[in-house]
Amino acid sequence: MTRILCSGLLFDMDGVLVDSTAAVARAWTNWAIKQGMVPEFVIKTAHGRTSLASVQVLLPHASDAVHLQEHAWLEQTEIDDVADVIALPGTRELLSAIPASQFAVVTSATRRLAEVRLRAAGLLELTRHLVTATDIQRSKPDPEPYLSGAAALGLPPANCIVIEDAPSGVRSGKAAGCRVLAIRTTTHDPELLASGADWLVNDCASIRVAAAASPRELALDLAGDSRNPRIPQMS
Repeated sequence: MTRILCSGLLFDMDGVLVDSTAAVARAWTNWAIKQGMVPEFVIKTAHGRTSLASVQVLLPHASDAVHLQEHAWLEQTEIDDVADVIALPGTRELLSAIPASQFAVVTSATRRLAEVRLRAAGLLELTRHLVTATDIQRSKPDPEPYLSGAAALGLPPANCIVIEDAPSGVRSGKAAGCRVLAIRTTTHDPELLASGADWLVNDCASIRVAAAASPRELALDLAGDSRNPRIPQMS
């Protein structure tokens, strides 16, 4: 058992709090087929980025108008596809154990999509601070999303721990000056560690809130589950 201390937690959403893997894969697979691209490549490229940033990378020679049009199509497609979006193991219990003033959700989804998915998973009511693609200019792996998350809590980034599943999100958190706890829902350990993850656990069920010395401090106990690692699932 490992204990870590911080003042605030910054959670990614998809793949950390919410299991939207199938819905994300369906949307990007349909888009890839429409573009004549290989779906597996497109899904991996888009992992952890905003849809607009992903479209810009995947269609580098298209106009800004086309980028915005494709982004809008993807956003609406994902908003309409939440039937099998659920909370990942341990997320409701973990969020319920943390004061709402001490955590933020920092997601590459737009605000409309984030609220739809969090509501579908039963987590929106627990979330006071939400930073989305709508609120930033630069997507992960740029530090802006997690700098904004720390600012929303009124905390220095060094006092925050980011919880991420995607390499781009891990790099974003590290670039912002946070420590990063990576979970194995979508990405294998070597890639997460190469991106700079400080710790690895299977999912939020591996994290327990312990008694802290101060109300302003959070103490987290991490399960030692490296001998029984979760198998990542991207689609």
